[in-house]
Amino acid sequence: MSRSAKPLAPNASASRLTKLKSRRKRWLAVHLYLGLSAGLLLAVVGLTGGILVFYLEMQEILNPELSVVSLPAVEQRHLRSLDDIVAAAENAKPPGSRFFKVYYPRKAEVAYKFLYYIRDESQTNNGDGYYIFVDPYTTQVKGLQLWHPKDRYWGRPLVSFIMQLHWCLLLGKTGGTIVSILGAFSILSVLTGLIVWWPLTGKFRQALTFKRRSGSVRFNFDLHKIVGFYSGIVLIPVLFSGIYMTQPERIDVLVKPFSTITRPNAYNGIPETIDSAPPKAGQQPISLAQVETIVQQSYPAGRLWMLNAPKDRLDVFRVMKRDVAELSRFVGYRDIAVDQYSGEILKVYDSGTGSNADVFYDWQWPLHSGHAFGWPGRILVLLAGLACPVLYITGVVRWLQKRRAKQPLKSLSQKQPPQAAESIYCPRP
Repeated sequence: MSRSAKPLAPNASASRLTKLKSRRKRWLAVHLYLGLSAGLLLAVVGLTGGILVFYLEMQEILNPELSVVSLPAVEQRHLRSLDDIVAAAENAKPPGSRFFKVYYPRKAEVAYKFLYYIRDESQTNNGDGYYIFVDPYTTQVKGLQLWHPKDRYWGRPLVSFIMQLHWCLLLGKTGGTIVSILGAFSILSVLTGLIVWWPLTGKFRQALTFKRRSGSVRFNFDLHKIVGFYSGIVLIPVLFSGIYMTQPERIDVLVKPFSTITRPNAYNGIPETIDSAPPKAGQQPISLAQVETIVQQSYPAGRLWMLNAPKDRLDVFRVMKRDVAELSRFVGYRDIAVDQYSGEILKVYDSGTGSNADVFYDWQWPLHSGHAFGWPGRILVLLAGLACPVLYITGVVRWLQKRRAKQPLKSLSQKQPPQAAESIYCPRP
């Protein structure tokens, strides 16, 4: 009995392999339709996202006359007071505009960057956003830049245009929703691609290398599967974080059953409900320099990144710091809310604290931008973004190759008798 049962093992193995191939064929169809329907837009979003990993460097390269300052001699290299720098920006601001936020320089030879929005309904450019660049050593205004023209995408700097193309495909909030849906489809596409890639015979080394001395058809196939495998490891968290940043409320619905959420959104750890105490009669807001001093004295670790002005008479100053090593090597940032009249620190949010959901959300922007792991992380996100158009092009080429290969077989089968046609598709030993 045992001897007669032995020959069944190869048959069982062959039957199992046949079932796996049939299942993979179905996943391949899903992967194909997802790629053809969403692949082109994913290529655009991925390519622009990869480029934007270095958007700060791009601004400095494309507009050095605005962004880059001349460093004084070391003994004279003293930053002017933030109030003096702000005063220079105020003198150069467009008519009807209001100060919104200041971006601190990421290095010594970069200018301070102030964001102003036009808030005057009588002006035709109401709603437009301008950057004002100020030399922090001389308080010289380097220039103004129309960064965000309201309700239009042309006539803006290249980096701003790429940002809008990445975020919403130049379609506003509707485009943002489309991009988030695209992101969900893209995650499915990556996962089904990994299923299709999985070597049923266990030859993983062969599945991760190019076949030597192969033709163009095989090279295209190998390029698609190898780029898809390696980029997929990075793309899945990047795509998910992109969905979160465009549709945070939808992701909250999925996360809330498992953990409480105190962090308000992906960009700020300070809730909008934090307010300053009502001012006393004649009391004026403290200056930005005072806010900066209060924050630096209380929390000196890390580097200043951004300072948001209050939106109204009861709002707070919001100060954001990066690279706070005492919190984390990877995601070390701190958000601080300061009362605009008394200077009291009302709220501090440290990354890596709070609920499990808060910590999970802390990682989303750093993962999406690659900043979580410094230069290696940024380069990986850049390569993953560049992989998107490569995957789309090689996928379409592969689809066209298979279609062309089927055409001669189909026409030949129509000319041959049934028995001969069967031998074409199912060659016999």
